[in-house]
Amino acid sequence: MRFVFAIVAFIAAAVMIGLGIAQRTVLLEPDRVSLSAQFSGGEADFIVLQPDALSAHPGKQTITVSGSPKAFLAYGRTADVEAWLGETQFVAVGHDAAGDELTNEIVVSDPIDDPAPTTPTPSVPPTDAAAVPDADTVVAPSPVGSDLWLDEFTNEMVLTTTIDVPEGISVLITANGGDELPSRVKIDWPLDNATPWAGPLIVGGALVFLAGIALVISGFMNHRRSRGPRRNLPKGPRGRLPSAPKPGRAQIGGGGRRAIGRAKRVVFVPLLVIPALALSGCSPDYWPSFDQLAPPATTAPATPLDTPAADDADDDAGESEAEAVPAVTVPQMERIMRRVAVFATEVDASRDATAAAERFAGPALEARTANYAIRGSLAEHPAPTPIPASPLTLTLPQQATGWPRTVLTIAKNADDPTIAPTALVLVQQSPRENYKILYSMALAPDADVPEVAPASIGAPPISPEFKGLVMPTGQVAAAYADVLLKGDTSEFAALFDPEGDALREQLGVAGQQVINDGLPPTADATFSNVVGDSPTVALATNDAGALVTVSIDQTEKVVPNDGGTIGFQPGAALALSGFGDKSAKGVQRVIGMQLLFYVPGVGNDADDQIRLLGWSESLIGASEVP
Repeated sequence: MRFVFAIVAFIAAAVMIGLGIAQRTVLLEPDRVSLSAQFSGGEADFIVLQPDALSAHPGKQTITVSGSPKAFLAYGRTADVEAWLGETQFVAVGHDAAGDELTNEIVVSDPIDDPAPTTPTPSVPPTDAAAVPDADTVVAPSPVGSDLWLDEFTNEMVLTTTIDVPEGISVLITANGGDELPSRVKIDWPLDNATPWAGPLIVGGALVFLAGIALVISGFMNHRRSRGPRRNLPKGPRGRLPSAPKPGRAQIGGGGRRAIGRAKRVVFVPLLVIPALALSGCSPDYWPSFDQLAPPATTAPATPLDTPAADDADDDAGESEAEAVPAVTVPQMERIMRRVAVFATEVDASRDATAAAERFAGPALEARTANYAIRGSLAEHPAPTPIPASPLTLTLPQQATGWPRTVLTIAKNADDPTIAPTALVLVQQSPRENYKILYSMALAPDADVPEVAPASIGAPPISPEFKGLVMPTGQVAAAYADVLLKGDTSEFAALFDPEGDALREQLGVAGQQVINDGLPPTADATFSNVVGDSPTVALATNDAGALVTVSIDQTEKVVPNDGGTIGFQPGAALALSGFGDKSAKGVQRVIGMQLLFYVPGVGNDADDQIRLLGWSESLIGASEVP
């Protein structure tokens, strides 16, 4: 009976193992679903995969672009992609849910109200007359390196990348400098083709097979034990048992031993094969999962943006305004800062002020331009403080409906923790321009930066005339300039917190007195402060206050008081001015200050004062007194 059960076990094991293997081979479902779109040449210069095309099926999107010598792919928020395209014609790829296929049509985005439009110029000028386009030829702008993209990729012939983006994201595709737009775009989404019973069937079949072998061995052993003692046989003529014939030569050679060896191999081969089959099913796809109730976490590099609810009065009036969205996302800002840090390092080393204008503007550009000029004549003069790339301890984008857009960020120096964190204000004037550093300031020691909204929400800009603060932001620069010039006698002195304000000691009344004390009796120094030409940037904080950045220029004039002459001493001012002579009119130098303040809201606390959170000061001008 044991042999019967063993045969049944072998049959069951074969069926179970065969079914388990079949589930992973001939019966295995596809692991992805694919949709593709074909394009003919000359349709447009750009292809845009719309959000409905990317979300046609759940899961990560694997995009394959082919049919062009060199393909470029970037993705960003749909509004940003459309803003960058402007009035440029493009192929919009959508999704037809009824037929589960991609559709495409030629469209043109609505023009964006751009207060400072710029015309992109090629990075490498043509080298021959044939390469210069005709006046009637429209050259497509290049999207490579734009700060609007969350990420970008390029490759020759075939470009394949996998992304995982939420709603509100579009993909921009072009030929990256070539004349031939990619002719085919394919999107793949993963399918769950797991076979959770393949592993149990294979392992279970292996166990049943082993049980069958155990039954066979047990049957043989039981059969041997059941053989009783031999019965007495009649003796031969002489009382002996008949002798058996002697075995022949061919029978002497261990035939039984070979049979035993074959039997052992038959038994041990499955014992080696079955564990191998069982180990081949160690993939998670082979086994049931008990955590299916928990949704998988997304790895999207962007997050859906929370936006303020529309105003009730606007709803009642039936009017719709442009939706305010944060200027950047955190991954986008990290990407921008990496680019800016590399660029700043290179341009600081080359001292190229013209190139610096690609990423710096306003007071930040003035400071670097002057530093490059000084170092051109005075090699030992220190270079500007490097722009750190990471980590970003604060990212506060402006809630924007258009352009320009502003972002305030604070970055630490990962390589040298002794360097004070840097507060940066970056401005993007138009969709096709990159962000430029407008203000760059070292954070004050123990600066108490107030809590701000998360980057996914952003902060609304504060009007310079807003009355809800202890001082309108448009007046902060002029008031602090007066405090530096007059000290405690200034009418605004009580509004500013002196604790931790080392700038008052350096450039205020005390510092001005030190400069006068160091001059010879035949010369006098006078000081004047003016508000810089750069715009005041103010972003709201969570406690109804504001973070405000401004600039102030302080002019120091040194004139002779005895009818004699005076000139610059050797140093940075002499190197910057190039004026090595003596002058009866005197000489002057200009110190540029970039300042970050916290301005509290009205009624927060009767003792709240405006606090200086960070600053930078540098020599930006030197000349003979006009």
